[in-house]
Amino acid sequence: MNDIATPYYSLGPDTVISAIESQGYLCDGRLLALNSYENRVYQVGIEDDVPVIAKFYRPGRWSNEQILEEHQFSFQIADAEVPLIPPIRIEGQSLFTHQGFRFAVFERRGGHAPELDRKDTRQWLGRFLGRLHAVGASKTFKHRPALTPERFGDESIETICNGEWLPPHLNDAFQSLASDLMLTVGQAWERAGSFTSIRLHGDCHPGNILWRDGPFFVDMDDCQSGPAIQDLWMLLSGESFEMAEQFKDILDGYREFHDFNLAELQLIEALRTLRMLHHAAWLARRWEDPAFPIAFPWFGEPRYWEDLVLMLREQLGRMQEPALELPY
Repeated sequence: MNDIATPYYSLGPDTVISAIESQGYLCDGRLLALNSYENRVYQVGIEDDVPVIAKFYRPGRWSNEQILEEHQFSFQIADAEVPLIPPIRIEGQSLFTHQGFRFAVFERRGGHAPELDRKDTRQWLGRFLGRLHAVGASKTFKHRPALTPERFGDESIETICNGEWLPPHLNDAFQSLASDLMLTVGQAWERAGSFTSIRLHGDCHPGNILWRDGPFFVDMDDCQSGPAIQDLWMLLSGESFEMAEQFKDILDGYREFHDFNLAELQLIEALRTLRMLHHAAWLARRWEDPAFPIAFPWFGEPRYWEDLVLMLREQLGRMQEPALELPY
């Protein structure tokens, strides 16, 4: 079956349970949908055992080769004893198909968000990410994409401009601003020089790091190649001097396990800009999924686009300022 033609609306409770039972589990009927939009993720109760987490991959988003490469990266990280929840192997396999849906099964593990205002937490996270990047730098992806200005920027702008998303009064302003943004992003890439692109978590915001006797990663769905700073900058917040102090703590731990090219600091605001563009385009591309208008009702309103244009103008100014400087 062509997975692009398998819509999520046919992924009901019976399909989820029968998929899990197809892999030898005996479900007890308890099913809890977890907070996920790109994929569908459920906690599934198991008879006389702890529940498992089932992740059903969005049809048409990744190829089987790309998903399996994500899994192999997860296994390699776990084998290096870096805390992470990899998919469960069943008879040597980690990716399964049921009624046209591809899915994987994971161990359920609880935790809470890391306390990023603590110096020791930031240093611990730095060591954690340094270890992950040491694994990431040991091989390269063959099938997973790379984080580039073209993919996150140009393609996102094309999606936004070619749809009917922009209010007419913002169309010219957005297109002119987008041109200036991509020019400035390109300049940041040039200032960063020939940095090494490595395998990354790719979406390392605090919500994808849980803490229980230390940190562990969840959700490798966006793993990709790119600059190491991509997995670090989303842990920073506040004014520039605050982010500089936070990054110094992270880097102190990071450098115990992996080198860091300080020229990549030139990319922080450019990556933030690309993430904003990519997020807007992601919502546009997923709007036909009924879950999206329910979860993001403000997306089609003029106010959203007015605010986005304002924030992107601020980003243009930030990208033209000196890069983050570490306190020594």
